[in-house]
Amino acid sequence: MKVKNLVKEAASVASPYRISKGEQFRLKDYDSKDTNGIKDKKQAKKFLEHSVELLSEFQEKLYAQDRWALLIIFQAMDAAGKDGAIKHVMSGINPQGCSVTSFKAPSAEELEHDCLWRAHKAVPQRGKIGIFNRSYYEEVLVVRVHRELLEGELLPKELMGKEIWEQRYQDINNFEQYLTRNGVIVLKFFLNLSKAEQKKRFLERLEMPEKNWKFSMADIKERGFWKDYQKAYEEMIQSTATKCAPWYVIPADNKWFTRLAVAGAIIETLHSLDLEFPEVDREKKKELAQVRKALLKGKE
Repeated sequence: MKVKNLVKEAASVASPYRISKGEQFRLKDYDSKDTNGIKDKKQAKKFLEHSVELLSEFQEKLYAQDRWALLIIFQAMDAAGKDGAIKHVMSGINPQGCSVTSFKAPSAEELEHDCLWRAHKAVPQRGKIGIFNRSYYEEVLVVRVHRELLEGELLPKELMGKEIWEQRYQDINNFEQYLTRNGVIVLKFFLNLSKAEQKKRFLERLEMPEKNWKFSMADIKERGFWKDYQKAYEEMIQSTATKCAPWYVIPADNKWFTRLAVAGAIIETLHSLDLEFPEVDREKKKELAQVRKALLKGKE
């Protein structure tokens, strides 16, 4: 498949789920079972293989050009498939040009700093792709659902009023705009999983020994706050979906489609940067010609 056609198809798969103006966003309008009219899993798998190959080419150019960086953020409820999407979509990427950071509960050191500190340290350098498995958005999700966590952040009492969430949205938007202005492209995915599908996947983890390690009682506890999380996710997207850092609300009930749509969004984004291998100047070409001549002249 030609690159131009592949990019066009990739964009068409992902574009319906792109949110760049969040004001009118309603989570209920997005079907977690949707597959954008694609029903042939075999064809989808083949297309994903082509997408992975193209991503590898784009990543190599990104690394060589050393001007842009790409930050990919994954947010979702437990069992939505974040790990699987990262594994399958990024399978062809050179590990030297990519890093994955998983954000767990903050450490004592991290709690002594502002809520964006640990994330800013992990932002990818120029030429690289950085993936956040969960992110600073936990500060307006889990911390909002569990207000007691805010108490543990050691903030002055007068800074923990009801306006704190709106202030954090503003800080996040400013942070993402700052990154964008410094050549870091921010791409955000919310994997939209239904409660019924989450239950099914939890049961699979319990019934399959090789998946037992993935299960935690904390997962069940969080499931009890499903409505609170759905409300928090909706308001988060409404408040932080911007042109410079859009959200993609990806249907997650069908893993094969989730991976396809994620790959499509990344391909479209990287393609828009017009990445090319750096051109070698005249002096460098002269130097390389001398090296070639020396190598051909040598006996070994």
